[in-house]
Amino acid sequence: MAAELILPETIEQEDVESKVRDAFERLWGVVVWNDPVNLMSYVVYVFQRVLNMSKQLATHHMLEVHHKGKSVVARETREKAELIVHQLQSYGLQATMERV
Repeated sequence: MAAELILPETIEQEDVESKVRDAFERLWGVVVWNDPVNLMSYVVYVFQRVLNMSKQLATHHMLEVHHKGKSVVARETREKAELIVHQLQSYGLQATMERV
């Protein structure tokens, strides 16, 4: 009886490159969560300062956080989203990121 040769599955180079590209190009949402600590005016200030939002847009997101419990304040590459989350947290806001 002849031994059967089993070869490992080959992965096309194009498939690998496509998966790597997708990982880097996929956007991440920066989510700010409601908390009982920060004043609404302070949250607006932080959004303006960190995200360079207009006062009107910052107020919109603050109210969304207040009424709905959270708001996606930015959609960025993973590296940029991580930086924004860190900056928002340094101002005392509860922020996380999630895949969009």
